[in-house]
Amino acid sequence: MMQRRVFASGAVLLAVSACGFQLRKAPDYPFRTLYSGLPEASVFGQELKRNISGSGRVEVINDPKQVERADVIFDLLLELPEKVILSRTSAGAVREFQLRFRIRFKLRARDGTELIPDTELVQERDISFNENSALSKETEEGLLYRDMRSDLVQQVLRRLAVVRMP
Repeated sequence: MMQRRVFASGAVLLAVSACGFQLRKAPDYPFRTLYSGLPEASVFGQELKRNISGSGRVEVINDPKQVERADVIFDLLLELPEKVILSRTSAGAVREFQLRFRIRFKLRARDGTELIPDTELVQERDISFNENSALSKETEEGLLYRDMRSDLVQQVLRRLAVVRMP
């Protein structure tokens, strides 16, 4: 009985390793230093810098005086959370919103060569609204913005990982 379990476990492990399965690991960026002039007040910027430096392979430089040390320069051109009314009731009260989180960025080498051209990424979520539960809807809205921000950070990280250095 015990031998069958050991054999079955071994067979599963062998099959999983044979198919090329691997746990996701930190990306291997083609640069070692990145300058980012992201403002400290930007939650998106803080999360992005934390994720990049958390890989242990890239040093994030924030000081503009040390920009010449950076292999690449990350420019955040736009960070814009938006809230758009999608529908109203017959009485004119808001029934549904669309939340959007929009960023624009580019990445360039120290010599000015564009590695990632001006790129815009957008996340959208629809949220219903009810005046009777306004406080809980406000909390839900905050959670949705946080989720969208995290998704955008992951998209930017994937783009940074596939950059081709000159």
